[in-house]
Amino acid sequence: MSTDTVDDRDVVRTSNTFLRDIWTNFMRWNINAIRNPFVVVSSLVQPIIFLVLFTQIFGNVVTGTLPGGISYESYLVPAIAVQIALIVASSSGIGLVDDIESGVFQKTLVTPMNRVAIFLGKTLSELIRIVIQVVIILVLGVILGADVATGLPGALAIIGIAILFALWFLAFSNVIALITRDQESTIIAANMVQLPLLFVSSAFLPVSSMPGWVQTVATYNPITYGVDAARALMLDADVMEVLDITAFGGIWNTLVPSLAVLIVLDVILGAIAVYMINRASSASVQ
Repeated sequence: MSTDTVDDRDVVRTSNTFLRDIWTNFMRWNINAIRNPFVVVSSLVQPIIFLVLFTQIFGNVVTGTLPGGISYESYLVPAIAVQIALIVASSSGIGLVDDIESGVFQKTLVTPMNRVAIFLGKTLSELIRIVIQVVIILVLGVILGADVATGLPGALAIIGIAILFALWFLAFSNVIALITRDQESTIIAANMVQLPLLFVSSAFLPVSSMPGWVQTVATYNPITYGVDAARALMLDADVMEVLDITAFGGIWNTLVPSLAVLIVLDVILGAIAVYMINRASSASVQ
């Protein structure tokens, strides 16, 4: 009977290893963030500046060009929520490079921790930051005059879109970090992708008002689909301009294709990130 009890405990202990590994990495990265609050604060300051400056400087000009008398505040807040996801996700790779340069990453790889759990724990800690910062932006947006037409459920769904959007860029940022193993190179690579794509998307202006080549780029730009999904929830309307889809009706004509694109990107880049971590682990062991 005692043997059975020990065996049962061993089974429970084994089954909890994956979750325990996730929790260990989740807490470690949260502690790192608390010890370096400048990174957390700076990742929030830039979107706040964009929100305040864009609404105050361009609000009166752009509002008149938006369909249905939509305020520019309501139009812009979803884009800023996605921008937050981009900024936090881009810093993910920088944190990994710090681990690599300090030798902590190599030490982690030679432990019996599950490689997927290592990536998931780190990712979850960064998603918590995104949730907190998007909530702040939504509240600030409402104070400035934005209106969430879908109410509290829509606001929660916008947070979910920001999380879903962030996953692919989190994975991309970590892949770049594992390839370059250099902080400066990782920052440059992330910024080269992040900033140009942000401005050639539907983030700040309607796609139809942009030059033809920008409209083409916006069609293949993941940021467009993240922003459009969040904006559809903000305005309770079909806002997608880059694809002509009418099969689902109303807001779902935007949400369904946008979510499909983001999920595919998350799966592909997440798999690549896990593969790169496993490859780094094998190289470390050798």
